Amino acid sequence: MDTVNAFLIYIDGFLGSAIWFPTFLLTVGIFFTLYLGFPQIRYFRHAIGVTIGKYDKEGARGDTSHFQALSTALSGTVGTGNIGGVALALHLGGPAALFWMWMTAFFGMTSKFVEVTLSHKYRTQTEDGTMAGGPMYYMEKGLNMKWLAVIFAVATVLSSFGTGNLPQINSIASGLESTFSLDPLITASVLSVLLALVIIGGITRIAKVAAAIVPTMAFIYLIGAIAVIIPNFSNIVPSFLSIFSDAFTGSAAAGGFLGATFAYAFDRGVNRGLYSNEAGQGSAPIAHAAAKTDEPADEGMVSILEPFIDTIVICTITGLVILSSGVWVEKFENEFQRADMSFVAGNFLESNPDDAGALFAYLSGEDSVAGRYSGPVVLEQGVSVNATEFTLLAARSVAENVTYQLDGQLITGTVMVVDGQLEDTAIVVRGDSLVHSVPLTTRAFTRGLFGEFGQYIVSVGLMLFAFSTAIAWSYYGDRAMIYLFGSKSVLPYRIVYVVGFFTAALADTTVIWNVSLITIVLMTVPNLLGILLMRKEMKSTVAAYWKKMNHSQHRT
Repeated sequence: MDTVNAFLIYIDGFLGSAIWFPTFLLTVGIFFTLYLGFPQIRYFRHAIGVTIGKYDKEGARGDTSHFQALSTALSGTVGTGNIGGVALALHLGGPAALFWMWMTAFFGMTSKFVEVTLSHKYRTQTEDGTMAGGPMYYMEKGLNMKWLAVIFAVATVLSSFGTGNLPQINSIASGLESTFSLDPLITASVLSVLLALVIIGGITRIAKVAAAIVPTMAFIYLIGAIAVIIPNFSNIVPSFLSIFSDAFTGSAAAGGFLGATFAYAFDRGVNRGLYSNEAGQGSAPIAHAAAKTDEPADEGMVSILEPFIDTIVICTITGLVILSSGVWVEKFENEFQRADMSFVAGNFLESNPDDAGALFAYLSGEDSVAGRYSGPVVLEQGVSVNATEFTLLAARSVAENVTYQLDGQLITGTVMVVDGQLEDTAIVVRGDSLVHSVPLTTRAFTRGLFGEFGQYIVSVGLMLFAFSTAIAWSYYGDRAMIYLFGSKSVLPYRIVYVVGFFTAALADTTVIWNVSLITIVLMTVPNLLGILLMRKEMKSTVAAYWKKMNHSQHRT
């Protein structure tokens, strides 16, 4: 597993974690924002009107209402990214990462408007009478580039597992296990059956379930968040100030946090922002293609609301809960995941600025006086007696109060570390360190009016968020399979999807997240290239839409 994880990290270094990717993503959003005259601001009110059915027309083709299409798309985006993804971004990049998540969302509102409009324009009707759309259709019909459409469709199938399936159930299972001590096998079994029952019903059932779950889960989560923000209200203004003040400088070391450079915060913020709202990824257009309207720009307007709700509202709430509660710089007792651990040669203190800088450079892959440790760890009743020879890093922080166990027993004897990792993979290491992803958000929710009960809100919210995401992504994947192989391929795909969902509940979480980072890029880049090539058609489509609206005296 270490080899697989290392390979995934290596590949991601050239893709999502390379500076060109977030730069390209933001640049496309900025370009279309200027090219179309800030549609995310000018059309926002009109988008709300379209969503509530103000401009609906009888007899329009489609399978769902505007609200159901929006709910389906939101159920695909509002998931672990809003709970675990924000926490991971703050853990890696500090408060500045939230600023770059906002930027991704603001300019992403335009990107989503463009991709949904173009995809809806070229949607088609399948053999079973339902609508199918997405970037692959505008790529083939609008650009006459079937090869690009095939690349995107294949990437969508892969991403349906890497984005919408595997990390979702993995986060649900780990969350329910830590909160309710529920065996992941039970979680996997029950939710896999429920998933199968929903997705067999196709888009109609998926849309109805999504329309019921999305408002419910948002309300529950909001109540829990407010309960944390109220007692920590005095920290809200300082939290906002740190978000803006660190945006272009990076975040300094604080508590157990070793600091983050501007480039690191920018990269992690944009990357996590994309994972959360999927603007530019090309996934949401597949859900919106089912909406009942003959005006492509109508549905594009509806999609403007998605990044706003997903990132600017929900992710901001999560971020403020984490920052105002202060848990992001605190260490907690936990079991260290192997992929989060690294043994560094020498004794480093995070309280020493030079040591903290050296450790951050080491973690960032830059030149550093810190290097990987290879050698013995001499243990007595699970505690190292040669701890001055190395520093154990866990979750990007210096681990404290560390114990080593094997088969449930504290170890007395010598274990070996090779190139920064324990040679014996069966050894369980526990201690105090920073935490990230879902556990970090869970800790934050216990710092409010509900006390320890707050963790249950996170667990329930996570289950609803993540499960609805898995439902939506199954639809994205089966539309891509229809494009590639026809309607007969849908059932086999759904079977594999459910099996994958079950299996991922028992897998290593760090590896799962690294898979998702790669599959996102494989979808996003072809889509961004496609909408750039169709910029003129997009502009003329919007102009024609407003001409019709003005003529009908319906423009608001």
